[in-house]
Amino acid sequence: MSLKHCIKVDDFSGNEIIDLFNLTAELKHKYRTKEDFRPFKNHSMAMIFAKPSARTRVSFETGFSWMGGHAIYLAPQDIGLGKRESASDLAQLFSRYNDLIMARVFSHSDMLDFEKHSTVPVINGLTDYNHPCQILTDMFTIWEAKQKNINDLKVAYVGDGNNIVNSWIRLASILPFEFTCVCPEGYEPDPETIKFAESKNLSKINITNDPIKGVMNADVIYTDVWASMGQKEEIDERIKIFSPFQVNDSLSSHAKDDYLFMHCLPAERGREVTDNVIDSKNSVVFEQAENRLHTQNAIMVTLCDKL
Repeated sequence: MSLKHCIKVDDFSGNEIIDLFNLTAELKHKYRTKEDFRPFKNHSMAMIFAKPSARTRVSFETGFSWMGGHAIYLAPQDIGLGKRESASDLAQLFSRYNDLIMARVFSHSDMLDFEKHSTVPVINGLTDYNHPCQILTDMFTIWEAKQKNINDLKVAYVGDGNNIVNSWIRLASILPFEFTCVCPEGYEPDPETIKFAESKNLSKINITNDPIKGVMNADVIYTDVWASMGQKEEIDERIKIFSPFQVNDSLSSHAKDDYLFMHCLPAERGREVTDNVIDSKNSVVFEQAENRLHTQNAIMVTLCDKL
């Protein structure tokens, strides 16, 4: 089997993603019923965190441990990525120690160096450009909630055109659905990513600065914080710009009655989303958060051919 990585969502084909979702559902059932499943016994994974995250660490560490493996957490101060050591050197070294590398970094170029120089599968835990594990989890959550029917799906993302949006757009290049990014002027997603997805002629991609138009008849409303890590000094200015894009009862009323509300967490309640929405019957944010563990387990099993 040739070496396979998960650096971006389109490292998988559309059929491979559906296979991944079926495996995720199977592993979710095994995990919830406490079935013994140890394909990674005597295996180890290096988890490199240049950018901290409680959910990413806990979900990967818990999942890999449940599957019999040993996950090694490396904090930002343990690595000094780009200062003490380069991504290329770490990839070559940890490939000799470990069976998997998961990295959560700021610069996407570092992730590409891990991919280029590693001789074991590399999983992108997040970069400033994209977040494939999150978006694969998100679409699995929708697929599960919609009884595997994701045809004619309309997903409306409201907020900053960030790494989450770039991954949604890349997903639209391999699965057919309508994706709308609703953002303030000047905060649109990466134009090259849009051009790449549109060149596949598979999905409809919309960019709009009109929140009501953007969420009209949506099956899914998705949002994220207005200022990500590294942007917190901009928060006062961003609050002024993004306030009309808050997901609240008024805005969500324009979506379908049975729309799903999603958020990749952590949420800043009262800013990008109100309590009424995130705690509503339409909200699947905690199911979505749990599914990170199960989807990542399926990714690790698939990359290492542990089926």
